[in-house]
This record gives sequence, C-alpha cells and structure tokens, in this order.
Amino acid sequence: MCWGCTPQKAHYIIGVSQCSDDEWREQMNKEIKREALFYPGVKVDICTAKDDNAKQIADVEDFIDKGVDLLIVSPNEAEAITPVIEKAYDKGIPVVLVDRRIYSDKYTAYVGADNYEIGFQVGNYIAERLHGKGQLVEIAGLHGSTSALERHRGIMAALKKTPDIKIVASADAAWLRVSAKEAFDSILNCHSHIDMVVSHNDRMAEGAYEAALEKGRQKEMLFVGIDALAGEGHGVEQVINGQLDATFIYPTGGDKVFEVAMNILQKKKYNRETILSTALVNRANARIMQMQTAHISQLDSKIEVLDKRLDAYLMRYSSQQMLLYACIIILILVGLLLFFVVRAFWTKNRMNEELSDQKRRLEEQRDQLVDLSEQLEQATHAKLAFFTNVSHDFRTPLTLIADPVNQLVETGNLGEHERFLLRIVQKNVTVLLRLINQILDFRKFENGKLDLTLSKFNIAETIKEWTEAFRTLSYRKHIHFIVSVETEKEDCVMIADAEKMERITYNLLSNAFKFTPENGKIEVSIAVYKRDNNRWLCYRVSDTGIGMPAEHVQHIFKSFYQVDVHHAGSGIGLALVKAFVEMHGGSITVDSAEGKGTIFTIDMPMEQQGVLNDNVERNIVLENLQEGAVLSADQETLQTVSEPVECSDKETVLVIDDNQDVRDYVKILLQETYTVIEASNGQEGLLLAMKYVPDAIICDVMMPVMDGMECCRKLKSELQTSHIPVMMLTAYTMDEQKVKGYECGADSYILKPFSARLLQVRLRNLIDNRRRLQSFFSDKMTLRKEPIAELDKGFVERLRALIDEHLSDPDLSVEDLGDKIGMSRVQLYRKAKALTGYAPNELLRIARLKKAAALLASTDKTVAEVTYEVGFSSPSYFTKCYKDYFGESPTDFLKRKK
Repeated sequence: MCWGCTPQKAHYIIGVSQCSDDEWREQMNKEIKREALFYPGVKVDICTAKDDNAKQIADVEDFIDKGVDLLIVSPNEAEAITPVIEKAYDKGIPVVLVDRRIYSDKYTAYVGADNYEIGFQVGNYIAERLHGKGQLVEIAGLHGSTSALERHRGIMAALKKTPDIKIVASADAAWLRVSAKEAFDSILNCHSHIDMVVSHNDRMAEGAYEAALEKGRQKEMLFVGIDALAGEGHGVEQVINGQLDATFIYPTGGDKVFEVAMNILQKKKYNRETILSTALVNRANARIMQMQTAHISQLDSKIEVLDKRLDAYLMRYSSQQMLLYACIIILILVGLLLFFVVRAFWTKNRMNEELSDQKRRLEEQRDQLVDLSEQLEQATHAKLAFFTNVSHDFRTPLTLIADPVNQLVETGNLGEHERFLLRIVQKNVTVLLRLINQILDFRKFENGKLDLTLSKFNIAETIKEWTEAFRTLSYRKHIHFIVSVETEKEDCVMIADAEKMERITYNLLSNAFKFTPENGKIEVSIAVYKRDNNRWLCYRVSDTGIGMPAEHVQHIFKSFYQVDVHHAGSGIGLALVKAFVEMHGGSITVDSAEGKGTIFTIDMPMEQQGVLNDNVERNIVLENLQEGAVLSADQETLQTVSEPVECSDKETVLVIDDNQDVRDYVKILLQETYTVIEASNGQEGLLLAMKYVPDAIICDVMMPVMDGMECCRKLKSELQTSHIPVMMLTAYTMDEQKVKGYECGADSYILKPFSARLLQVRLRNLIDNRRRLQSFFSDKMTLRKEPIAELDKGFVERLRALIDEHLSDPDLSVEDLGDKIGMSRVQLYRKAKALTGYAPNELLRIARLKKAAALLASTDKTVAEVTYEVGFSSPSYFTKCYKDYFGESPTDFLKRKK
C-alpha cells in the first residue's frame, strides 16, 4: 500500500534563484509552476535572495551541491553574481538567465525583454507626452543590475532628440517603493516644478506618487512606470485609478522560461536569446488588459483544479491496485479485532454506567442554565420596559423645562451671565430629548411596532439639505466637510421612509464629528448601481477620526455597546441606524482602523414596496433629533488650543474636561477670581500643567486620549506638578471609583451634578491648605523644609545643593538654576514659590546673606572680601541687602563684635 501511494520520482530537478520576492517575480514563479504541471517528472525548487548578493550566491552554491539538472537565475547584481554562474556552467549545469544578464558569455540561454528597447520606448513616450519640453525626474533601479543600466541608456538615447526635456534629478531606489518615496520626497523639497516622474518599475512609481500626494503636489506632474502587472494595487490598476499616467509591459515570461529549460533538458532545438516584446499601457487599454488578465487567472485556477483531480484519480488507481494485498492483511486483522471487540464489549458496559451518571448530571445542569437564562431574559425585558416607561415620563418634565427656558432666553432683560447659563440648559435639554426619542424608537423596533412611511424624493437633494445642519459645526471645528453625489440627479429618485433616512444621516454624522479632531476630513457620498436588475443605493459616511480597534468593530451595532468607556454616549445610536437600514431591506458595514478613521457603508434598494404617503410633514421630534445630533457632536471635543496665560496676580486654575459646556460653565464660575486654562483631555492637560504650573487642577474622570485617573497619576509623579492639588469631577458614586482616584493622588472629589458654591469653596480650601502647608514648612531664616512628598523633598534638596555649590558665582542666574534642574524659568519660579514661599532669586540672596553673616562672625575678613566671596557684585549693594534682611549694616555688626 505504501509503495502504491508513493509519488513518482522526479526525472529532472530545476533550481530557480530569484533576486527578490516582489510581485513581478511572484507572477513569474506562478507561471513556472503552472508550466511544470504539464511535466509530471519535473521538480521545481525556487529560492529568493531578497536583494542580497551573498544570499543569492549561497543559493546557487547550494543548487550546485545538490546536483540540479538545470539552473534558472535572475542575477541581483551582474558583477557579484557572474563568478558563481560561471562556476555552475563550468560544472556542466545548463544555466538559463532571466530578466537580467551577467558580465560573461558562460550561460546556456537568456529569456527576457530588451531593457534597452523598453527604455527607448519610455523615452519616446516622455517626448511625445511632454511635447518635447519639460522637467523630468528619473527613479532608477539597483545601480548594479543590468536591467536598470540598460533602461537608463534607452531613455537617454530617446531623449537626445528633445534637448528641451531636462532631467533635473535622479535617484537610485533599488527597485523598492519605500526607498523611492524617501528619495522623491527629498527631490520635491529641492524642485518646485516637475512635469514628469519616470520610474524603472511600478513599485517605485507608486512610492513617488505617495510622496507627492503627502505634499499635495500629485496633480502637478505625470507618473510613468514599467512592469504593467495586473491585479489589486499593481501597475494596471494604478493607471485605471489615475495614479500613473502610463506603464509599459515588462513581460514575466515564466512559461517561456520553462519551455526553453525543458527544450535544453530534452535535447530539443532552442534559441539562445529569447527576447520578449513590450507595449504601452495607458487609460485607453488598461481596462481591457485587466479583464484579459482576470480571465487568464480563472483559466489558471481551472488548470490547477484539473491537475489536482488527475492526481486524485491516479492515487485512487494505485490504491485499487493494492486492494488485493490489503484484503489479505485485513483478514488477518479481523481475527485480532474479534478479540479486542469482545474485550471492548465488557469495558463498554462499565463505561455506559458511568456515562449515564454523567449525562444525568449534565441534564440537571442544563435545566438549571435554561431556568437562569429564562430568568435573565425576563429581567432584561422588565428592565427595558421600565426604562421605556420612565423615558415616557421624562418627556413631560423635559418639555416643561424646555419651553420656559426658551421663553427666558428670548426675553431682553437678562444679563449676559444669566443668558449663558440658560443656553447651557437649553442645549442639554435638547440632547436629553434626542436620547429619549431614540430609546423609545428602538423599543418600538424591538416590539415590531415601528413601520415605514414611504414617500418619493430625490435622495441627492435631500442629503444636501440634511447635511447643511452640520455645516456650521464643521467651520467651528475646522473640519473639511464634503458631500458628493456620484450619480446623475435624475437617477436619484428614491422611494423610502425619508424621516428614517434623515435620522440615519444625523446619527452617522454626529458620531463622525464627535470623533474627528480639528483639521480632519468627513465625507458623505452617494451612488446608485445595479444589483439583480434593480437600482440600489450606496450611501457612505467616512471620516479621518480616531477610528476603532479591530476587536470592537464587529460589536458596534449591538444595542448599548460602547467602544470606548472614556467617551460619553448611550450605545444606542448605531443600533438604531442598523434597525432603520434593515427595515429598508439593506445592510450596513463598517471599516475602521485605530488612528486612521472609520467608513460606514449602507447598501439598500432604491424602491421600497408599499403604499406611498406624499403628505409627510416634518414633525417637532425630527427637528429635535437634528438639533440634538449637532449639539451632541459639538459638546465633546478631542483637542483644544489654550491661549497662553497672561501675567496676572490671580491664582491659576487648569480645567480638564472633554465637554465644552462643562468647561465653559466652570470657567464662568471661576474667571473673576482665578486665571483659567482649559484642556479637552488628560494628555493636553498634563502638557499645560507642566508648562504653566497652575495653583490647582479640576479634572474630569472620563475623557478620551487619556482619562482623569491616568492624568492625575502622571501629574503626581512629575517633578514640576507633584505639589499641585487635584480635584476630580465624576458621575460615578461608587466608593471603588473614589478609592481608585485617591490611590492615583487626587486631593478631592466632587460628584456630578455639583453645586457651584460647593465647587468654589472646595477649590478655595484646597489652595489655602496648600498655602498653610507652605507657611508651616518654611521660615525666613533657612531653607530647611520637609515637603509633603518625597519628589518635592528631592526638588528642594537639589535646589539647595545647587545654590550652595554656586554661591560665590556672581553671574549665577535663575535661568542657570533652571537649566541645571531641568525646568524653564516659569516652571522653576512657580515650583519654588509653591513649596517655599520664595522666588528662586530670593532664595539665592538669602543664602548668600546667611553665608556672609557666618563669615563676618567667624573670620577677620573685611566687608569687601566677604562681599565678593559670597557672590555679590558690589559692597554697596551687599550692605543694602544685609541691612534690609538683618536690620543692621555689616559695619555695625563688626563694631558690635569687637
């Protein structure tokens, strides 16, 4: 049986040494393997050198040692690879060169395109495309490869006819996209005008295009490549997409290579030089080439399937051939099996009893799980029903709040402060009403009571109307907002529930604006396409926001699911969007990457079946949902730019909160007494705290980028900010949250909603307590202190040591002290003042005066000598400072001493 299933031994072994593993060579390898299917007695062994000469030399040496029947080699660099190919040739191994040549005639055959001719055709195309005049950049391949040298020679030969075309720059990118991108990026910095970029392959052309795209200059120039591989992301698709102006076919010829190799092995006639032809690929023929390649790929797949089936049939034949021998062996085994069956029968009886007991226990556990599941389901439905009923009850008091607030805002006898507070109430009532309306609609959908109200409308025009509500918000947040229609307007007539389509738009755009930072981009696009002979709508909302981790993408449409607990939200908006889409018979998908943005794509039929109702009027609920969506997106911010703090005698308070309304409210409460700095997340707050060293910090717990807990922990671990009192704002009332906050170093907690008076009093007490500690641990005669934190203690000791070390230096300044400690002048001033009560220059002067007093009391030195020894610049200034501090002049002290 083993002999019958053993594969046939190969008659020939062909070694293939590729210089690299790019997509062009992968295509060649596939073609070689496909041709090998037609020769069952041939084994193909393929190695790649990954652009490493030493690796390719080792691969060829290994093939020589294995005694392969024929070598197919694509040399990486001709000079380095020539000796080892000559060695193989001298040992009698036929060598077929592919794509690139060597500096020797010791090879059996060459198969590949004429690189000089390709370069010449590229040069002619450049001359024709630029009309004989322009500035050109050449991105060349590996300088040691013959293909790169010949292509360059061909281009230069063709351009001799057009002297007005100047090559302003050239670079060796070693056939690699990344190298080409880096090289062309440098070229762009040096040249403000470039008409065309020609690259020795499509990968390098793609890299050059990406460099130009990042600088916004891709439309200023044309890009031309060589290879013209079909497939996703390759040269033909780049021409179709407009990234490349043209590319030239550089045929892989794997099938031709293998044909020549087999002719050599089978002693048949072959051509020593087989030159493959090339052709121009531009937008006129790229689509046709792509279709032909796709058809060829399908045929290749079918050939592989047939080959596998043939192998299966041959294997089955061999197995049947050995069936007779197997039957004899089986008869022998049957006797042994009978023995084991009898033995297993008694064992089975014992095991059945044990299994019965286990089954009974499992059934009991299953019944318990079923009961628990039913109880959990009942409890969940009860909670949802209760929440729905409470949401109904919320609408009445919210309505009674909203209307009086609107009337108060419209009155003219209110002050600016009162009007500001009422606007905050007005905005947040609108947000609450939107949330309640969404909860009620989602509950209706779950109960099957939500129906479609169909009408006929132009989706292109209505999309533009709906998105206008977010236009002002895009200007305020500096977001590039685009609405595009990729279909003719007459094809955009749709039969659907316009209200639900509008609400889908509001929810998706609200999320997009909420999670897209300033200078980002949000795009809404619609297109109509054919599917099953029906018109379908492709509705897409994309942004360049913070994106989502891959593990969360598959769950975001579940009700009450939140991707990021640091962001506010109910987790119901996207679930409602999915419900509305499915009611229209459509589907919604999401494509997101963390840090790169998110794309929502909706596909649904353009024409819903049902009775039309063309008298649909816009109701108050829909207006509230629109306004609430905009306000919800505007409230949460990912980043803010805080103005520099002006010099002021007021104490400084840093407010860190991602909600704009909360920051505005706290600021208006504190701005008369304090100088207020704002930050929208923990990371920004940490940077501002280290820059300005405020007297106190008010920090929210739940924030994007960096939450309040992490921010507080880092504030207390930094030398510049460890002494600053931190007050945490939180909506959580659980003791565990408070304990966690205190463990991170928080000095106080205030629960939301909070009293303005309570906030002001607690903040004042925090600052005053810090001042009292400062007074307790400092006195006017000494620098000795015991700061309340080990980090602060180290700071004071370091400052004192630096002052003592440089006491006699009259040029010592506060900037010098800051440089040695690692702080700016402002940071050092605020830190020293907060911990000791003295500015750094005052501490330096006091230390010098104390040293001078000690010298006057213990030595016979004159006043002038002591003056210069302790770092004062003149005796007169020293005498003035000494008298101000000790109440008598140095001369009086010396007289009293005598």
